[in-house]
Amino acid sequence: MRIHILGIGGTFMAGAALLARACGHKVSGSDGPLYPPMSDVLAAAAVPVHEGWDVGGLPGDCDLVVIGNALSRGNPVVEHVLDRGMAYVSGPQFIAEQILPGRHVIAVAGTHGKTTTASLVAWLLEATGRAPGFLIGGLPENFDLPVRLGSGRHFVIEADEYDTAFFDKRAKFVHYRPRTLVLNNLEFDHADIYPDLAAIERQFHHLVRTVPASGRILVKAGEPALERVLEMGCWTPVERFGIGSEDGLNGRLLAPDRFEVVEAGERVAEIAWPLRGAHNMENALAALAAVRAAGVPLDEAVEALKGFRGVRRRLTLRAEAGGVRLYDDFAHHPTAIARTLAGVAETGRRRLVVLEPRSRSMRSGAHVAGLADALSGADRVFVLCRDDLEWDAAAVLAPLGGRLVLESDAGRLGERVLAEAVAGDDVIIMSNGGFDGVPTRLAEALARRPAP
Repeated sequence: MRIHILGIGGTFMAGAALLARACGHKVSGSDGPLYPPMSDVLAAAAVPVHEGWDVGGLPGDCDLVVIGNALSRGNPVVEHVLDRGMAYVSGPQFIAEQILPGRHVIAVAGTHGKTTTASLVAWLLEATGRAPGFLIGGLPENFDLPVRLGSGRHFVIEADEYDTAFFDKRAKFVHYRPRTLVLNNLEFDHADIYPDLAAIERQFHHLVRTVPASGRILVKAGEPALERVLEMGCWTPVERFGIGSEDGLNGRLLAPDRFEVVEAGERVAEIAWPLRGAHNMENALAALAAVRAAGVPLDEAVEALKGFRGVRRRLTLRAEAGGVRLYDDFAHHPTAIARTLAGVAETGRRRLVVLEPRSRSMRSGAHVAGLADALSGADRVFVLCRDDLEWDAAAVLAPLGGRLVLESDAGRLGERVLAEAVAGDDVIIMSNGGFDGVPTRLAEALARRPAP
């Protein structure tokens, strides 16, 4: 089959392209300007990409067009597809129909921790000889790519609640029909498409409705929104995990990078690994519970967990020079920001946070109520205030007092960080985008610094 993918540069759609190739289809795509890492991934796989939305990029012999959720009516290629009556589907529908049939699907959903938990599940299956397929919205350090067809029966997918396409406003994850479902947590996000938390809870319940009675739903303990979802109706066995869990895997943090696994009051194992913080411990507990539900003995999974190397841009150490450590982190929600800072709180080093409020929810002000509190664990806070920020950063972040630095230009913000960073500092860049190249420029500048 000849498949053309519109919006091929996104992580999900690029992953769909690679999966389609692995199934033997002839694949091409269109998008705006592409950027690493997915531009490099597509180039390495020799997938032809047309830059721009003119209809000339659409092959004349195309059998199916896969349309990404970033495209809308009015786009020239979309209008051409509709006018010509061409066959088209959304990315999630394509995955559901072409990749997932016959697989034991393990889906990981939630506001926070999806990428890390899905990467953990894929690694635990891989390390225990299950050769899983997977589609993950980040770059797991244990694998060369975030996507693989796999030869085993399991397929791990990061289950996003964002809408599917311009013609399908359901959450992406309702297409996946998992047999094992992880619900990590649930808070308000995606303010551009959901009016409130209740609307997201309804989408999560649609997902719960798709899990068979012979499957398993793993739910983080102590999450009120998830409990409300289950109260709407559940037809599948539920097992809870996390701190406070009484009927599943519990944990206790012994050190920033060490924890013990507890079940029914009994210690099961002690884990030392590269990740830090209670939130990563709970991601690990979720993954252990998920692979156990999928048939992996717990002792095998625990041993494999020790080899997990993390996910790129989840508190990734980008550079260390002159006594300064530079970390890159994807945090773009107050809860994620607070958890990241808690994960490095025990180092005794000064923490300099460099924040780009980039997501639609962050730019619109949907998260302002908790933002100052989330950043309160930082010693200095540098915030990029672009023109499209719809809230008064000086007023919202006033509780930070003299710790706060506001700049409208990314280059000047980076210069101010460099001017202040000294030996013994941790510089933590927080953004879900490229931050105008600030992480790379800071890493290069630090590399030129002499040793202390």
